[in-house]
Amino acid sequence: MSAFDEDLFLKGLEQRKATLGADYVEQNLAAADDFTRPFQEAMTAWCWGFGWGDDVIEPKTRSMMNLAMIGALGKMHEWETHCRGALNNGVSPEEIRAIIHVVGIYCGVPQALECFRVARKVLDDR
Repeated sequence: MSAFDEDLFLKGLEQRKATLGADYVEQNLAAADDFTRPFQEAMTAWCWGFGWGDDVIEPKTRSMMNLAMIGALGKMHEWETHCRGALNNGVSPEEIRAIIHVVGIYCGVPQALECFRVARKVLDDR
């Protein structure tokens, strides 16, 4: 990595750990191999360092945006991860419910039901 990329990676690593939990992030990085490590590093730098690395939008709001977008895409494994992260960033269960309502309105009831199913699992695990 170049010095710029390393700085962005380190900034992203800090934000990623703050949102998703240090154990989760460290397990993902430790599980990376020669095939997946470049993506893990790039994603940490780009998504978490560049995308989350400024102070323009608070982490709570970014988490809420992510839940809406990932829910719309139907990527439920990632939605579960970001649902946990959203709670870490101060998103309340009531706010998660309201986000799911919007997903249902714009993406359909079946997708909202999937979000509720996963959210219930996340909330029950707390």
